[in-house]
Amino acid sequence: MMQLFHLSQSKGSSLQKQLREQIALAIMKGNIPLDIPLPSSRKLAEQLKIGRNTVVLAYEHLLDDGYIVARERRGYFVNPDILEGQVATNILPINEEYTRPDWENRFKVQPSNQVNIVKVADWQSYEYPFIYGQYDEKIFPSVNWRECCRDAASDTALNDWASDNLDNDDPRLIEQIRTRLLPRRGVWASPEQILISVGSQQSLFMLVQLLLDQNSVLGLEEPGYVDVRNIASLHKCQIKPLAIDQGGLIVDEQLAGCDLIYTTPSHQCPTAVTMPIERRYELLNRANSDDFLIIEDDYESETNFNSKPSPALKSLDTSDRVIYIGSLSKTLAPGLRLGYVVASERLIQEARALRRLMIRHPATNNQRATAFFLERGYYDALMMNISRNYQARWNAMNRALDKYLPGSYEAPTFGGSCYWVKGPKELNAVTLQKLAQQESILIEPGNVHFFQENSPDYYFRLGFSSISTDRIEPGIKKLAEIIHKACQ
Repeated sequence: MMQLFHLSQSKGSSLQKQLREQIALAIMKGNIPLDIPLPSSRKLAEQLKIGRNTVVLAYEHLLDDGYIVARERRGYFVNPDILEGQVATNILPINEEYTRPDWENRFKVQPSNQVNIVKVADWQSYEYPFIYGQYDEKIFPSVNWRECCRDAASDTALNDWASDNLDNDDPRLIEQIRTRLLPRRGVWASPEQILISVGSQQSLFMLVQLLLDQNSVLGLEEPGYVDVRNIASLHKCQIKPLAIDQGGLIVDEQLAGCDLIYTTPSHQCPTAVTMPIERRYELLNRANSDDFLIIEDDYESETNFNSKPSPALKSLDTSDRVIYIGSLSKTLAPGLRLGYVVASERLIQEARALRRLMIRHPATNNQRATAFFLERGYYDALMMNISRNYQARWNAMNRALDKYLPGSYEAPTFGGSCYWVKGPKELNAVTLQKLAQQESILIEPGNVHFFQENSPDYYFRLGFSSISTDRIEPGIKKLAEIIHKACQ
């Protein structure tokens, strides 16, 4: 029986917790007979080479949880009640005449075939992780976040969010977004104009599903955000690539014929350039004259440290044509998966009904914890800390690129958390990624952001949200050496 359990000091959880979980799993799998006692605490501790108290505590927890029962003078046994209601695992052999479904012909769409941004799972183990969109655990106020999560699980808070909320969001979080986050961007909205989503991806998916069909034309920045392109492709709408320049999306006749335009004016994805205020007004005027809608993805609005931020496109909109998408992933943590949509009350009404069919609503305990985090000023303090750290890293990136890869970039004017780099024309950024990874450097090839065929493959993105300032220059130096060798 003891060979079922394998404990490790490097698993990130205590030995007692590992033992408890492994015994519980063995019980539920039926690997421990009901009529045979579990090993004594002394014997099991000797076999596993751990302290006896560790085993005693594990047994006590399992006893409290109902997995085992104590029988006087005989020891601990599996509690037969814990196994009641389980489906029998004796499965009859499959008839060889049966045929398995042909899944490839069953699928109407195959999202797995789409080209996507791929993140290295163990990026923390790399010495120079120039990847985009990951959080820095050294900056994140984990103590404050744990406090908010703990308070969100209090009896009072539980009474608020644990019941079925149908399609409603946490009013406390809505109020914080309405009064604390949106005014920073010059946006004012009523609670009825705000919907919480499971991150920007869900916001975009719902909007595309509501507003586009196979006869619709979606205008996307080129290069642009790949997930929007993939979402639109699933819905069979027509995609029109739209050129950009150093002022972001170019507003001219190329916008003609579009029903909906997706744009990232604050920090264009992936180039990080910012749309000037004059062009924002031009875009709004064009939307009115040509009768199209605009999705404004303000995904990185908070990471502005280099100048006074430009007002959101939504704040300048007087005709209700701009649909504003915000996200907390870039500032709190990507794994939190909380975002929001601000739009016409009528559109939010339909989006809420659609979201109800998908997930009803995002987890309300996470919404409440986030509301506490905002209410208590922790978010404001985090933003100041992020701004201070990002500015130092931005400056370090600027100096290092200017020194080792001069002329390869234009520094983002309004902050952000990445640089868009243009390598030599003979460079293949996908090959560079593989070579750099061998030297413990992570970068992101830029080809995934281009929609049109025969697009350049020598662009790449360098994020600095997850790399400490002191590692930036040596990392860029090594990367430049790899580029020079690859292009010889």
